[in-house]
Amino acid sequence: MNPSKVDAYDQAPPTSAGFPLNQTNKFYPPSESAPSFRLRSDQPLIAWSTGLCNCCDDKSICCLTCCCPCITFGKIAGIVDRGSSSCGTSSALYALICVMTGGHCIYSCFYRSKMRAQYSLREAPCTDCIVHCCCEPCALCQEYRELKRRGFNMRIGWQANMERQGIVTTTVPPSIEGDMSR
Repeated sequence: MNPSKVDAYDQAPPTSAGFPLNQTNKFYPPSESAPSFRLRSDQPLIAWSTGLCNCCDDKSICCLTCCCPCITFGKIAGIVDRGSSSCGTSSALYALICVMTGGHCIYSCFYRSKMRAQYSLREAPCTDCIVHCCCEPCALCQEYRELKRRGFNMRIGWQANMERQGIVTTTVPPSIEGDMSR
């Protein structure tokens, strides 16, 4: 094996915080994009920027996640969903699922899979569900650190991150045709 050849798996993740790009650095048109949970076969998978057990790299998020994982999850979900769900809503739903069923790891594993597909990350050290079911706090901390290292300010949410990058995202309400009378 040629030591000068760099393996795509060992490359550092891109530092941009925008949408995932394809190999030619062009955005996928909406009509041609793959579903958000499926990786394109031509995309090389890259390693996570930090390990699963590097929780103490950021002691403040480690403590927050151990005491109240719903807050960390909400921040992650707000970014991964690209602003379509708020931090508060995601946090409340996570807490409700935790209290009602105890199966919150399945819900959070869904977001890990979505995040991996967006950024072409390897499913490591094992499957997403196993990672979340066996070590939920470590998985949440790893996802938080990954988004932070990609340039997101996790405290301000999706909308403010996009505005900070100069990307204007506006939500246009649907138009209503005709009047609303009977």
